[in-house]
Amino acid sequence: MKLQQVMSRVRKAVDDYQMIEEGDRIAVGISGGKDSLTLLYALHGLMRFYPKKFELHAVTVDLGFDNLNLEQIKELCAKLEVPYTIVKTDIAQIIFDERKEENPCSLCAKMRKGALNQAIREAGCNKVAYAHHKDDVIETMLMSLIFEGRIHTFSPVTYLDRMNLTVIRPLMYMDEVDVIGFVHKYNVPVVKSPCPADGNTRREYVKDLLRSINLETPGVKERMFTAITNSGIRGWERKE
Repeated sequence: MKLQQVMSRVRKAVDDYQMIEEGDRIAVGISGGKDSLTLLYALHGLMRFYPKKFELHAVTVDLGFDNLNLEQIKELCAKLEVPYTIVKTDIAQIIFDERKEENPCSLCAKMRKGALNQAIREAGCNKVAYAHHKDDVIETMLMSLIFEGRIHTFSPVTYLDRMNLTVIRPLMYMDEVDVIGFVHKYNVPVVKSPCPADGNTRREYVKDLLRSINLETPGVKERMFTAITNSGIRGWERKE
């Protein structure tokens, strides 16, 4: 997928849910993975011609794994002229060495978001862009249904009143397969996650389940996404 196509889908999401306002300072949470880097490229491209002027600031929370190399991401941000902050933490040591968590993902996510939000506020940003794509939206809904017994997924725009911070998800109209295609086409410098729990989570189980269902019943993924957008779930109402 070409950058112009990615930007078009991001622009549609931004417009449909009024994600960006004049003067916004938007932090982009950079994990080093394909999704967050694709989002960085897309928002950087959008920033050049979008009628509402905004600024970007890239932020990575370093969990403390020894084998995380962020040099290529530093170079990319310098090339794009996007300020880049790396937040050093001991989250990995706390979760894996001290607490020896059997199911580390929930606590890790909570601690990581806390560190990220603090850095965002210190950078003077009023919004943070998460790189959740269409597959993430559907998988989260299935996880809630299967493991929690409720119909729920995250919203395109979420206001965190305790932090006075707005979360936006501009990549929500992108399929994961198109993100992968974009990354390969442009040789995006993806950094593999050093986390030992990567690939062994409930989300991976649901991802495999969704892939299997969609193979057996082609188009079911799109119909699920349409159901979510039309469901009346709080936060999914399109802005006028």
